[in-house]
Amino acid sequence: MKTTVNAVMARTLVTASLNTTVPEAVKLLKSGEIRCLPVLDGTRLVGIVTDRDLKEAMPSQATSLSIWEITSLLASLTVREVMTTSVLTTTPDAPLSDAAYTMLQHKVGGLPVIDADHQLVGMVTVTDVLREYVGLPVESVS
Repeated sequence: MKTTVNAVMARTLVTASLNTTVPEAVKLLKSGEIRCLPVLDGTRLVGIVTDRDLKEAMPSQATSLSIWEITSLLASLTVREVMTTSVLTTTPDAPLSDAAYTMLQHKVGGLPVIDADHQLVGMVTVTDVLREYVGLPVESVS
């Protein structure tokens, strides 16, 4: 029998809300040692924000703004303004190979996993696929 997404996905998730600030999102990524955050409006998945999205939202080194101006601007910038809203997803019962193919084709590092009620139930990443491929045990958090 083929391995499904359910067998390897992370179930303990770090997520952001629409009003999470960019600095808060950066802290969440660092503290969770992850590269993307599903963004929820209540319990509904409405977007995803990656470490790359957050880096691109940061001011350039060549900025003429003072550190106080930068801090003030970043404190008011939310993930709503920098997230991707067209989110690729998968389901728990999907074959892991299909999820891996989707990640490869679209050059993304992970897919939120949604159930039949469109509720976020997990996250599957390239790391999860590789861990399964080499036969390492599933960890509780990717």
